[in-house]
Amino acid sequence: MDSGRELAARTLARVTRRLIPFLFLLYVFAYLDRVNVGYAALFIRRELNFSNTVYGTGAGLFFLSYALLEVPCNMILLRMGPRRWIGLLLVVWGIISASMALVRTPFEFYLLRFLLGVAESGFFPGIILYLTYWFPKQQKARAMARFLSATAVSGVIGAPLSNLLLRLDGVAGIAGWKWLFVGEGVPSILLGLLVFRVLADHPASASWLPEDERQWLIETLEAERSEISATHSVHLRAVWRNGVMWQLSAIYFLLSVGFYSLSLWMPVVLKQLSGASERRVILLTAIPWLFATLVMLTIGYFSDKRQERRRFLLGSLAGAITGFGLSAWFTHPTLAVAALSLAAAGAWGCLGPFWALPTTTLRGTAAAGGIAIINSVGALGAFCGPLLMGIVSDATHSFAAALATVAVLMLVAGGLVWRLRVS
Repeated sequence: MDSGRELAARTLARVTRRLIPFLFLLYVFAYLDRVNVGYAALFIRRELNFSNTVYGTGAGLFFLSYALLEVPCNMILLRMGPRRWIGLLLVVWGIISASMALVRTPFEFYLLRFLLGVAESGFFPGIILYLTYWFPKQQKARAMARFLSATAVSGVIGAPLSNLLLRLDGVAGIAGWKWLFVGEGVPSILLGLLVFRVLADHPASASWLPEDERQWLIETLEAERSEISATHSVHLRAVWRNGVMWQLSAIYFLLSVGFYSLSLWMPVVLKQLSGASERRVILLTAIPWLFATLVMLTIGYFSDKRQERRRFLLGSLAGAITGFGLSAWFTHPTLAVAALSLAAAGAWGCLGPFWALPTTTLRGTAAAGGIAIINSVGALGAFCGPLLMGIVSDATHSFAAALATVAVLMLVAGGLVWRLRVS
């Protein structure tokens, strides 16, 4: 008979192999469908005559609807079950994303970005909650980092994929940026249908887990839920008064300003700095995302190994602050790419240790509501970031001031993390 340690290792290895690669793939296309407008921006700003402010507003509107609906979406997940809800969301947002090819006016651009936010609003907080059904606290940051690294990997994959789709320009009389939206929206629809066959709602319904592993996982997770401090184990009605949750929400608001200022503006910023062709610029964006992926996974591993979250958050933020600050100063293309790589690595390095915090201080309905509230506040930051970049760059005719502003906001986030006290 296996020892407890051997059983735990075998169970978690099986769960990781079964869930993480598939959830990772789902999030790659979820993230790609929300930020591929950044690749298309190089073309639609010219062909549709959109100003930086129009583009920044439309890019950010996704996150306004996203923020408004996250809490009710996680409540729906609790009723419908993760498998059915997540599968439905993927199909719907894939259709909307592909429909971006039909955009002609700013209003149509705003409307479809808003609707895409509605459709995606339940996915991320739902998956964060779903992972708490499968991974004990000793594995949380690594599981979160592996899943969340999809946001950086989508940049590594998205750059060559988007470049390939843009090369279809003129095929069947259709512009390349329209092929981009269709080619990256259809896979989400197909993956949504696959969710119904791959995912199980809970360990108890996972037929692919042997009985001893299933029982160990159920008992371990239940024991952890019962140990969460009564101070933080609150019902949904009281979660709004939870001070730690609001501290985490403020931090995530500022982090999201950094994430999406990079995600939605990096191709445009690099185009201005380098003067390279649009397709070459898109390929250059893969470099920061590759670096961010490696750093993110490394930080998630060591954060779990040492069971330390706050210090890793501070270290990652220091990298983000430095990277954004230097990118505002450097004008040489190579140095600018290096600075943006550091900014991306620092910002994405925060995700693993950050999301290990709310999932270990809240449980049950409070966890579903609290995670959704934190991510909703973060979505407001994601709305403000692209809009801020557009307004400041239009006002100054340069991205230096916009990048410097983001660096200051990351510094404020560091101050909030410094004051953060969680058990």
